[in-house]
This record gives sequence, C-alpha cells and structure tokens, in this order.
Amino acid sequence: MLRHRFKRTGNFSDVAEAISVQERAVALTPMGDPLLPGRLSDLGNSFTSRFQWTGSLSDIAQAISNQQKAVTLTPEGDIGLPDRLNNLALAFLIRHEHTGDLSDISKAIPVIQQVVGITPANNPNLPLFLANLGGAFSTRFERTGDPADVAKCILARQKAVELTPEGHENMPTLLMNLGNAFRLRFEQSANLSDISEAISAHMKAVDLLREGHHDMPSILNALGNSCSSRFDRTREPKVLAVSISALQKSVELTPASHPELPDRLINLGVSLMRRFELARDLSDIDEAVSAQTRAVALTPEKMLHASMLNNLAVSLMRRFGRTGNVSDVVKAEKAHQKAVELTPEGHENLPSLLTNVANSWRVRFDHSHNLGDMEKCISNYKSAATCTVGSSLIKLEAAQNWAMLLNTHFPKSPQVLPAFDTTLGYVALLAGLEQTVHGRYIRLQSVPGLALNAAAAACSLDRPDKALEFLEQGRCLVWGQLNNLRTPLDELRTIDGNLADRIADISKRLENAASSRAATHTTMSLSEKIALEDESHSHLKLAQQWEELLKTARAIHGFENFLKPSPSSALLRHLPDSGPIIVINVNERRCDAIALLAGFGEPLHIPLPNFSLDKAKKYRTDLKILLRSGGFRAREKEASTILGGEAAARPIKPVNRARRDGDVVHGVLRGLWNDVVKPILDNLGFSVLDPTSAEVFPRIWWCPTGAMSFLPLHAAGIYTGSISESILDYAVSSYTPTVTAVSNRVKNHRAIDKSVSGLLLTSQPNVPGATSIPGTTQEVQSIQSLAVENGTRVLKLEGGDVTASDCLKHMENYSSVHLACHASQDAADPLQSRFLLHNGSLDLATILQSNLKNADLAFLSACQTSTGEEKLSDEAVHLAAGMLAAGYRRVVATMWSIGDQPAQEVATSFYEYLWSHGEGNRDGGFDGTLSAYALHHAVQQLRHRLDNSESSLLTWVPYVHFGY
Repeated sequence: MLRHRFKRTGNFSDVAEAISVQERAVALTPMGDPLLPGRLSDLGNSFTSRFQWTGSLSDIAQAISNQQKAVTLTPEGDIGLPDRLNNLALAFLIRHEHTGDLSDISKAIPVIQQVVGITPANNPNLPLFLANLGGAFSTRFERTGDPADVAKCILARQKAVELTPEGHENMPTLLMNLGNAFRLRFEQSANLSDISEAISAHMKAVDLLREGHHDMPSILNALGNSCSSRFDRTREPKVLAVSISALQKSVELTPASHPELPDRLINLGVSLMRRFELARDLSDIDEAVSAQTRAVALTPEKMLHASMLNNLAVSLMRRFGRTGNVSDVVKAEKAHQKAVELTPEGHENLPSLLTNVANSWRVRFDHSHNLGDMEKCISNYKSAATCTVGSSLIKLEAAQNWAMLLNTHFPKSPQVLPAFDTTLGYVALLAGLEQTVHGRYIRLQSVPGLALNAAAAACSLDRPDKALEFLEQGRCLVWGQLNNLRTPLDELRTIDGNLADRIADISKRLENAASSRAATHTTMSLSEKIALEDESHSHLKLAQQWEELLKTARAIHGFENFLKPSPSSALLRHLPDSGPIIVINVNERRCDAIALLAGFGEPLHIPLPNFSLDKAKKYRTDLKILLRSGGFRAREKEASTILGGEAAARPIKPVNRARRDGDVVHGVLRGLWNDVVKPILDNLGFSVLDPTSAEVFPRIWWCPTGAMSFLPLHAAGIYTGSISESILDYAVSSYTPTVTAVSNRVKNHRAIDKSVSGLLLTSQPNVPGATSIPGTTQEVQSIQSLAVENGTRVLKLEGGDVTASDCLKHMENYSSVHLACHASQDAADPLQSRFLLHNGSLDLATILQSNLKNADLAFLSACQTSTGEEKLSDEAVHLAAGMLAAGYRRVVATMWSIGDQPAQEVATSFYEYLWSHGEGNRDGGFDGTLSAYALHHAVQQLRHRLDNSESSLLTWVPYVHFGY
C-alpha cells in the first residue's frame, strides 16, 4: 500500500518505508515457506519503483536479484509463476531504459513469451501479460527500428484489448498502450492510417476514464503526443490545438513531485514550439522554453536524458531565431553539448540529436551569414546521415539537408555527389520497406525532385555518368520493387538453381502480398484489424527472408550487384542499336540532356541552356488549361466537335465543348523544338529523312524527368508558316520510364512462345455508368478482319461476352492485347488504375499478379493512359507504365482524350503497317516489334489528312509509344 501511494503522489518516503517493511517480511519468512516467493517478488517491485525515481543502478540490481530468486523458488504449474516471471521481465526492461543495454531486452522478451505461453486463455491477467510483451517489442523497436518488432507490439496489444471485457478498469491503459504502438509505427512509416488509429485509441481511453482518475494525466499525455505527431505530418492547426490542450491538462493534473512530470513538461514544450513555428507568436516559444527548463530543473542529475536536453536546446534556438538574443544560443549550445555527452556511442537517438545540433547551426547561420556556421551545420547533418544506427527516416532528412546545403553553398565540393548518393540510398531503402505501391507513393511525395537535383549537381560537375545513375536510382520507385521481383533469374539459375527457385518463390509471394494488402481503416472491427496485423507481420517475415536471399546471391562472384541499381557502365553495355536513349533532366538551376548510344563507352552530355524549369511548367500549365477547357483532361467530360464532327471520345460522362483555336499547342511544340529537341538532334548529327525512301528511320527513346514528363517531345516541331519541320522528319519516337527498362529488354531479349503468340481484342462500347463509345465495336471488328486476312491467331470479345477474370485468362494465352474501352487512372494508388468492362473492371493489381511472361504489345485505345501525376512526376504513375511493369514489352497509349473516329483510323493504320512489314506476323503468330514504326506511320497518316490547326494537333499529338 505504501508503494501504491508513492506511485500516486511521488512521496519518496513512502517507497523507502515500503522497502524497509518488505525486507523485514522476507527476513522473517523461513526458506521453504510457500509465501516466500511472493514476498521476494513484492520486494523486487518496490526496488523497481524506487529505481524509477532515483536512477540508482543498485536498486534495479536488487530488484532483478529478488525477482530471479522468486522465480527460482516457484514450482512449475504454480498459479503465481506467470506474475513473477512478468515482474522479472519488467525489471529487465526498466533497467534497459536507463542503461540502453540491449541484452536486457533480449533477456526480457523470452521471459514474457514464456509467461504468455503458460497462461490459460481465461486467465484475467493474460491481457496484462500481452500488453507487457507488446511493451518489450516496442522498446526493442525503438532501439533497432526493425519493423517486425513494432508489428509484433501492435498485434500483442490488440489481442490484449480484445481479451479485456468492456468496462474493465485496465481498458483505458491498454488502449493507451495500443495507441502508443501505432504512433511509434507512424514515426517510421508516415502512414496516416497508423496515427489515426493512435489518436482514436487515445481518445477512447480518455472517454472511458472518470474525471479525477489517477491514470488521466498519462492518457492525456499520450493523446497530446499522438496529435503532435500527426501535426508534424499534416500541419493541421486543429490537431495541434488538441495536442496542446491535452498536454496542458496532463501537466496540471500531475503532482509536482511525480516522476513523470518532467517528461510531460517536455512534451508540452514541443507542441508549444510547433505552434510557434506555425503562428510565430512569441508567447508560445517563451512558454515552451519555460516548460522545458522547468523539466530539466525537476529531474535528478542521474535521470537526465539526452532527448530532454535536446528538446530544450531546439526551443532555445527557435527563440533565438525570433529575437536574436545571443544568450539563448549560449544556453542551447550547453544543452546540446550535455546531450551529446549523455548519448552513448551507437545509441539509436544519435542521428536525431545530431540533426537538431545541425538545425541550430542553421538558425545561427541565418542570422550571421557566416560560412563557418554553415560548415558546422553541414558537418552535423553529414554525421547524422552516416550514423550506423537510428531511424532511416531521420537519417534521410539529415542526408537531404547535407546534400542540398552543400550543393547550395559549396557546389564544387567533392562531397556533393557522395551526399546525394547517401540520400538517394535512403529513399530507395524506405520506399522498398513499404508493403504496398500506395505506401511507396505516399513515401515518395516527401522527397519530390531529389533525383533531379542530384543529377543537375552532377551535370554541373561534368559528371553525366553520375547524373544518369542518380536518375536511375531515384526515379520510378513506385514500380521499382515490382519490377525487381519480376527480374529474370536465368543467369543465377545456371550457378545455383535452388537459390534462384527460392528467390522466385519468395518474390512471387511478396508481389501478391504487396498487390493485395489494404491499409488499416478505423471502421474495421478489432478482430479484422488483428487479422490485418497478422497479414502485415507475415509480409515482414517474407521481406526479411527476401533480404537474406539477396545477401546470399550477392555473395556469389559476379552477382555482387544482383537486383541493385545498375551503374552507368552496365547500362551502356546493353543499348539498342536502332537509336539513342535521351534522358532530359530539368530543375531550378539548369536543364541537360544525356544521350546514350550503343558502342559509346560514356554518356554524352548536352547542356540545354535555353530551356528552364519555368518554361517547362508554363508549357505544362498552358496545355492543362487548354485541355481542361475543352474537356480533354477531366474524366467526367466527353469529347465532341473539337475532334471533328460529333465523334465521341473515351472519358466517362458527356459535356458539350465549344471550339477553341489558338496558338497554345503550336507555341508549346515550337518551344520544345527550338530549345530542346533540335539542339539534341544537332549534337547527335541527325538529319531529315525522306519518308518515301527505303532508308529506315532511326529510333529515339525519350526519358524525360520532372515537369518534362508531361510535355509531348515526340511531336516537337514547327507546324506553321512556309518552313515546317519536326521530330517526325528525323526519327521514330518512343518513351521509357527509365533507361534500365530498355537496357534490361536488350540484355534479356527472348522470343515469344509461339503457342501463345496472337492478338486478343476487346471492345466495351456500353459500360454501365459510362458514356457510350460505339466506335470501339467497329474498331475491333476492322482489326479482327485484318488479322483473319493475315492468318493471325486472334480472339475478339465484346461487351458482356467477357468478365474481368476471363479477360485476364485470355491475356495470359495471347501475347498481345488491344483494349478499346474506358479507362480509370488512380494516381494516388496506381494498382487501382483500371480498364472498365461491361461486367466489372480489370485493375493493374490483378494484371500484375498474372503470368504474363510472354506479354508483347498492349494497345490501350482509351483516354489519358499515359497521363502522369504532377505531385510525383518522376514516378510514371499511369496505365502505360503499369502495363510495362506487368510485363508488356511495348505499349501504345494516349496523353489525353481521343475521339472515336480518329481512334479507329489510327488503330487500323497501325495494324495494317504491322501486318505488311512485320516478319513475325506469319504462321498464325503476332509480333509487335515494329509497333513504334507502326504508330509513327499511323499518326503521320492521320496528320496529313488534317490541317495544322490547334484542334488538328490535339487530335494526333496524344498518341505515344512506350517501351522497346
């Protein structure tokens, strides 16, 4: 009872007296007395309580010693054994919190697992034991950052809540702990569903407590921390207001002598500092400094920890940034120095601490403009980024700042490229840890343009090889993992067939898990959430097996870079003979092209001084406004007269359009020609070719980045006046999301299995809820007639004749597919992009799980199937790239809405060319190798039938070719 009063009031004399009377009780109890183990355990608990106040290692050593004796003296099967094992484990965990010794966690976890294992399901203490097991995993996660540990923590705590009856006195605490676990995972994952779960659990815990309950301060503190974490990500002022209110009330309700008061003051200070950063109200930062200074003063010297001092130092530097008061800088530097001294070598918090030290120097530089301050700032960011321990998310932030500040203030430093290398390595690592494509998309939104900035820095140092590597490493990561999982294992199989088979098996299971796993939703029942966490944990185990298999493969001579981003030299070894790949990089400082040509040992650097990011953005905006005003972009609108007559287009719902003619498209295409495309062609020695001659046009693969990804490079040219010239007079254009996508096709070229070579056609003219597009019927009928005439193996399915599953099965049995239908593109979750059928829809997630190893050509006769997403322009989150990721070698797509009549003309001309020129289109087979030439021919046919008005350009320009 004395110990319980101490926990409530913090009165130190109570715990001292508790230990005294319990030591007397143990001394008076003879060996062999069945009550002795319980009394030893109680004595251990009191030593643990006193240690939490004094920090004296002798107290926790005594606690562990007494708990171990209690366990040893308790016979197996004794009803008290689970409690005593639990107390022993808690003592180990509490000592770890003070010393940072990981061995204590390693001792605690198997003990608690033993407790859970021997406790009957109907034991009322089982939820408590599960909660403690979750706590152990949580503690280890905070040290190691292993996602599997936080997943196990959440699962254990969810089960603890599930087993606890409604109205039980422990329910608020269990909910608080569950919410804390979700917040921990949010700090690593940045997945908003996790922090929503955390806040929901904490709010429910507050609602369950009566006013004045002794646990109310703890739970309010947890709620305040969760809201603060959410605010850091979302910047929602209302969430920050809830955080500050909860933390203020938590501090008010905590007794002045309570051991938790300092930590609660620190948390309040952090939220007040966040509000200061938002509103710049000086009173907020004054209150923050006051609360955190009080916290440090209340904490015994032995219990001071680095994060407490670090938070105080950060608040002091924020106030210095507002007031310029140098005394704050002096105090902050002392606090930071003390924090560094208190942080043991290899501690997981070191990157966070060093990042905040760097932030302080950055604030100081903003006032002093002294490059010496900036050098210290950059040095600390570098130290944080290169730590071997700690959160990868924090190290990514540090690496970003290291690279960007170095590039800004010391652009010629030899450290610039290593800094960007480190940063992009963390981006790839964190994207790879995400379990879904949607998760990778959200992750990458936090680092837009990073690869482009790195490439620009490399170009300014005349290192196009490094620029190429940066762009390949830091772009298209949304699809990167899926593409990696599909990488052929033939070469590895010749060395170690068993290893190759194991990698193939795990990769397939990983791919299916990534395609199917949904995000956590607060509307789910608890049992559904537990099932979801079980699935998440299984995925993590698969991911760990995957990493181990990769390590094994990379230990084999010649496979050191297995499934790693290819170095520039490797990419240059496997280039197409038919033409160059042109990578175009644009950022705030410069614009450059990097040309890759077969037979050349180095990439060719072509600066483009007359083009800029501002021009790219202006062209993109001009096109977007024009297209939206005419209904070419909005999926709820329908094309009409602007595409000729009353022809229907292929978005979703109808709207009338007025005719708009002007100079927008001409201006964009002219600017791209003069400032980008023509300078590249001149540098490469390209010349105009006579389309009537027998000479084969060279090909060009365009690989644009950033804002360039939305511009029609394939149509750049001058289409007005007496002198007309364009890229179409020089070469046949294709696009590729990355150089690696083409290089891998060249390297791993193999013939299509003749047994599946053929063409699948489907038209969907009357999809429920969508505009009728009757021209699709005639389109596929014409193509089918051509196929039959040429003896091609063909299957035509129309409207309700085919379900999504039927279509997918046929796609596995036919190497090429022509989809004449509506399409729905989901940029936020690319795997949910889909083709709309009369009986349901066919999404990319389903396509990606199928066996399309013989996939050749996909002709997407639908709207905007290559339209990217502005928020993440380097991730090619469109249907065309998705079909390439699914295994198709080449894809025909559109940049905006297409009219029914032009669509039919282009499709017919396209296939006529293939059948008249393709050597592989014999003996019943179908070969899409010449698809780029076929599209070039078909578009030219349409173009020459039209005039050069804006509306005519809008009719043929949207057609694009992707892939090999």
